[in-house]
Amino acid sequence: MHLRLLSVFASRSLSIADSELVLKPPANSDFNKWRKVREDSREFLVKWEPKWPHDDLTRIGFRRRLKSYSQQWQRGSGRTYFLCRASDHAILGGISLSKITHGNTKSATLGYWMGAEHAGKGYMQTAANCILEHAFGELGLNRIEAASLPSNPRSIHLLQKLGFHEEGLAREYLEINGVAKDHVLFAILKSEHHRKMAAD
Repeated sequence: MHLRLLSVFASRSLSIADSELVLKPPANSDFNKWRKVREDSREFLVKWEPKWPHDDLTRIGFRRRLKSYSQQWQRGSGRTYFLCRASDHAILGGISLSKITHGNTKSATLGYWMGAEHAGKGYMQTAANCILEHAFGELGLNRIEAASLPSNPRSIHLLQKLGFHEEGLAREYLEINGVAKDHVLFAILKSEHHRKMAAD
């Protein structure tokens, strides 16, 4: 797998790509494409995500998201990207690093979602490897955590393919569609990621 950082602009603007995919920070101009993939994938996504606000797919709801993303970037606590196809810039999904912590911890939490039409095609594995390279390289982190519902084998399989190790079960860890659900916790260390990438 050949991964590269495509370009680094200002401190709040980072694009990461391989030969087919681009990870880009969300922008106002993405609204229509974002709404379409989320609307088309609603039934697929709601069983894995926190409850959608009533106005989630409106322009107001999207601007609220952008404001939150921007604030996280400014504080250095989070980075969110849309996963896009390089050929036509269609939005396929999204990926984020949240709870970014430096100092003694040097960790973050990985989150992701994929449009139903594009799931299971290996796109998210490529995107997540790019994010891990960035997190362990430019951001100087040492540990990336992730969580999955026990009933989501596709997500668990993805984390295992990325080299994450299961660390235990967190009871009622996160609300999914309004109900607190147990999650399986995973993590990968910088040294583990580098060994895996060297072996691939």
